[in-house]
Amino acid sequence: MQNELKEKVKKYRALTERALEEIELMKELEEKDEKIAKDFLSMCKNYLEDGKHFQETGDLLTALASFSYSHAWLDAGVRAKLLKAEDDQLFTLP
Repeated sequence: MQNELKEKVKKYRALTERALEEIELMKELEEKDEKIAKDFLSMCKNYLEDGKHFQETGDLLTALASFSYSHAWLDAGVRAKLLKAEDDQLFTLP
């Protein structure tokens, strides 16, 4: 079971890092919406860093949750049409 958890953590970390590389702010957002989009990206990056910390300290369950939350912030931004994504394997497209 521990090996399965290690593999899931590795998979979701890589998935989230790849998604973060591919995401963009939507063009021509109003100032308020651009601020919100940047906050979504910030939350994603914060949870990603938390996940790395937990992975390094051996708290794999919390690491997996952190990577999942991180990716969820990107998905939420895409669904809200604040962040632009095209890969339907990485994101839940609107």
